[in-house]
Amino acid sequence: MKVSQSEYIRANKPLFKELTEELLKSYAYVSLLAEDAEGKVYSISKSGINIDAKNDLLSRRGFVVKVYDNGLFAEYSGNDISKEKIGEIVKIVKEKLLILGEKNEKSSYKIPDDKPMTFSKSTDYLIDPADMGDNNIIERLTVLYEKGMDYDDRILNFVASANYQKYSKLFLSKNRDMEQNIMWTTAMVRAMALRGEEVKDCYLPCSVLGGMELLNNLDDEVEKACKTAIELLESEPLPPGKYECICTPEVTGMIVHEAFGHGVEMDMFVKDRALAKNFIGEYVASPLITMHDGNLVDETATFFFDDEGTMAKDTVIIDKGILVAGMSDLQSAGALGTEPTGNGRRQDYEHKAYTRMTNTYFEAGKDKVEDMIASVKDGLLLENPSSGMEDPKNWGIQCMVNIAREIKDGKLTGKLYSPIVLTGYVPDLLKSISMVSDKLEVCGSGYCGKGYKEWVKVSDGGPYIKAEIQLG
Repeated sequence: MKVSQSEYIRANKPLFKELTEELLKSYAYVSLLAEDAEGKVYSISKSGINIDAKNDLLSRRGFVVKVYDNGLFAEYSGNDISKEKIGEIVKIVKEKLLILGEKNEKSSYKIPDDKPMTFSKSTDYLIDPADMGDNNIIERLTVLYEKGMDYDDRILNFVASANYQKYSKLFLSKNRDMEQNIMWTTAMVRAMALRGEEVKDCYLPCSVLGGMELLNNLDDEVEKACKTAIELLESEPLPPGKYECICTPEVTGMIVHEAFGHGVEMDMFVKDRALAKNFIGEYVASPLITMHDGNLVDETATFFFDDEGTMAKDTVIIDKGILVAGMSDLQSAGALGTEPTGNGRRQDYEHKAYTRMTNTYFEAGKDKVEDMIASVKDGLLLENPSSGMEDPKNWGIQCMVNIAREIKDGKLTGKLYSPIVLTGYVPDLLKSISMVSDKLEVCGSGYCGKGYKEWVKVSDGGPYIKAEIQLG
């Protein structure tokens, strides 16, 4: 089934068009983005049942209009639109541009491409959360929770949760009338195990560009999370050093996103805050590595057009080890003289558009996972990433992984180390990659912030990779 259009956008579209046309009488370029999003968070744990229908990241409704005039641009955002309100909005926009002109605050913003485009597209789903209902969703999560709590006496607590967002967006300009209707769902299980005063946990997320059909995939994850949390009670600290490592797809995704993805967001090029700016056309990774961002895969960050009306596309960032391009919004592309890549994204209509990642990942290779493990004489299998921090200016890597499984003579020994810190210089890590699996996984369970704010939905991943990594 297809995600349906928002009633708010359908009902107010004539007013949005009237506002756009009124401003076009005075200005060279005008665009309007209207959005209507709804979502909920469901969770169950020892502390009880929670249903959050007022999450600011999931539920919102409003619009933002952008006006360009002679090297200046101004925006107005709100959630109140009426025939009487249109004149007031036009007046406010004109006053903003007048103030900017008096301050001579011209920017590098250029008039966007406004080639004619009209369409309305929707993504697919199998089970609509609204049709399934809160009680049935909680009942399904309760089954998972009880299964986790009953797994072993050492399980201190178990969390099962799910959240979704269904959103519609309308983009209008002089020549464009585009609509998109999208729904994504994420879920996770988390097991916490206790021995004495020591607590270890294992968090396993999953996601889909779709609906609550995702809950059907969680049964096996319950046992895996509980088993791993209990195993971690026997884990040891890892002696710091450089290790031959196999990274699971979720760890690869963290490296792609935190260690490299932020460094090729081109608004950082404009501000001279990214080392990658100086490496376009050069080898930054092994020839085995090709990196993408965009809509070549269907995940939670998939859309048909970005929040500035640029069509989504597949952007190749690294091509066989060579850094060939970055990601950009309209303003950074204009400043750098490049084509926008469809990465202009807003947290919501009240926030500015920035260059942001979407679905970011390394391409699959040709190696079998079992052959990769067998090739390791003395090393580690890294899995279950927990957090990371970007460092675009210096290309340093600082990421946390929950589990490192020892490999000796090509076999997993059963010994675990935890927690693990990945450090080092990003190109050194990427250039050391010597094997890439034929298995590709992308997950979009989380959000990405721009400087600890401006949160947007993203996904990341890739294949298993074999690399030399500095660990602590």
